[in-house]
Amino acid sequence: MFKIDLTTNRITPLEIKRFSELGITERHHLQEWLCHQPDALGEELLIIQKEFDGFDDTRERLDLLALDKDGNLVIIENKLDDSGRDVIWQAIKYASYCATLTRGQIADIFQSYLDKWQPSINARQMLCDFLEKTDFEELKINSGNSQRLIFVAANFRKEVTSTALWLLGRGIDVSCFKVTPYAIAEQLLLNVEQIIPTPEAKDLIISMSAKEAEEKHTEAALRESQTLRPQFWQMALDAFRNSKCSLFNNISPSKDHWLSAGSGVSGCPFIMIFGKHEIRVDFWLARASREENKKLFQYLHVRKKDVELCFGKSLEWLELPNKKSSRVQLSHAVDGYNQENWPLMVDWLVEHMLLLEKAIKKLLLDAAKELK
Repeated sequence: MFKIDLTTNRITPLEIKRFSELGITERHHLQEWLCHQPDALGEELLIIQKEFDGFDDTRERLDLLALDKDGNLVIIENKLDDSGRDVIWQAIKYASYCATLTRGQIADIFQSYLDKWQPSINARQMLCDFLEKTDFEELKINSGNSQRLIFVAANFRKEVTSTALWLLGRGIDVSCFKVTPYAIAEQLLLNVEQIIPTPEAKDLIISMSAKEAEEKHTEAALRESQTLRPQFWQMALDAFRNSKCSLFNNISPSKDHWLSAGSGVSGCPFIMIFGKHEIRVDFWLARASREENKKLFQYLHVRKKDVELCFGKSLEWLELPNKKSSRVQLSHAVDGYNQENWPLMVDWLVEHMLLLEKAIKKLLLDAAKELK
């Protein structure tokens, strides 16, 4: 940091000080400064307790406990000239202790703080005002694992910064603020600078963490589905082999969400769909020629009334004019991954695939002859 002298058109470096040489202490100075000016940390925070020691079976206490505008608890740890090696582990412990605090307990913690420092102020009302709600029961406070960590020190050891970055990459909200005292003659200045994550990088880190979490969720869902699908298809194929529908007699179980069987006309398969939220019977018109697909679809669609009369209920007719293929289908909403539902789901597929084959197959063969 530099002092500007417009008269000489020069800048002069300010003298950097250490907190220890100024006689500044963590508890009586830095903690008090942040307690009364929490927006020095770059956002609007509500301090709800200092030197909080309300943890069962432990004498540990955290420096400052705050609430952000989203209702997340914020654990603030101050370490003056050196962050120390164990500050992150210490704060993680505090966050784990705080994770179980309910809305009512947080209000009581805040009320005990107000009773000591600002008597006559109602904690619940102040929480409502801060979070811009009218009813305390509507407040969403300390949800799930939303606790945040803020570290404040003049210098951060490498093991602290590397751990903070690692936690950030795994979705833990961690911030590090470097505080530096400066002197100009008898005047003291304090610079508060966020170094992890930098303000410019914060949105990117949050987006990347969200993307990574989504990818992990997708991978887990894929592993689950690929485990369940072969089991379901085996049950379904066994049922088909014991039914009057022979379409799938030579088909094997698959990890895919669909199984197809020939109809006797090339490129026009019958298909079963097994999804997490639905099962479906389909008839596809998926020949190499878009023109042939649309002609076959129109041939069947003109006879829609007869097809549905034979099938026994209305079908979904999807010509899909902007695509090469077309299809006719019927879907059924289910909780597909609940294995207790599988017997009924299999019965539904067998029943409706048998009806779909009966309603469409002869007309399809007639249509294919006309194309030739």
